Amino acid sequence: MTESLKASGPFGPRAGLLGLILIGLVAGYLSGLFGVGGGVLIVPALVLALGFAQRRANGTSLAAVVPISIVGAIAYVVAGHVDFAVAGIVFLGSAIGAYAGVRLLHSLPDLVLRWVFVAFLIVVAIRLAIDTPTRTTDIEFTVPLVLGLLALGLVTGTLSGLLGVGGGVIMVPILITAFEISDLVAKGVSLLVVIPTGIIATVLSVRRGGVDLRAAAIIGGGGALTALGGAATAFILPPAIAGVLFGAFLLVIAVRMAVAAVMLHRAGKE
Repeated sequence: MTESLKASGPFGPRAGLLGLILIGLVAGYLSGLFGVGGGVLIVPALVLALGFAQRRANGTSLAAVVPISIVGAIAYVVAGHVDFAVAGIVFLGSAIGAYAGVRLLHSLPDLVLRWVFVAFLIVVAIRLAIDTPTRTTDIEFTVPLVLGLLALGLVTGTLSGLLGVGGGVIMVPILITAFEISDLVAKGVSLLVVIPTGIIATVLSVRRGGVDLRAAAIIGGGGALTALGGAATAFILPPAIAGVLFGAFLLVIAVRMAVAAVMLHRAGKE
């Protein structure tokens, strides 16, 4: 019996299995809808509902996100909502940034970074709620744009490595608000970039024994089933409504990060 089913709280292994399936179904739908990997939901659900240790929850989430992101990315590619050049440039920057984030993990003030990230999420959420995202697909590649996309990748990868947040939560809103790229293209690019990043991170986590592969397979399988539905919903939503929903999603994450920051501060005082 794996740790995932043992760590199912007072309800027993069967409830733990059903919990993994439910987590996957919800995470997959939100992934397809918002273009994020799903880790922002999977990690806290594993820790709070199923009793996973934080490190093991992070590693399991990384593995589960891969199949979910693959299915979601395929949906966006088939619908013509992915710019491969943009994805390649952002991935290059994020790969370097992720390495830098891990290296800087113990040398930067984690608590300050968390509060800055919370403020960032709130500001972007408000802007998404006020401004209607564009649905234009024309992207003119200039030197400033390429440098900006590389910088976005660096920031995304670094913060992901430092704070353990999914890159899509940073990538999608910045592509929409700062680069004025279609919200659908931004989501498709995000899901595509998450795939190789997730695979690399999963391999490293497996080598360190920080992944429950069975739990990851159950969550990833459930998420793959609903990712298409989430993407289909994103395609039919009017841009204004899509912006408001994504803004609300970011506010929920901001609240979660703020609570984590307060708990970290209190733990530091004890």
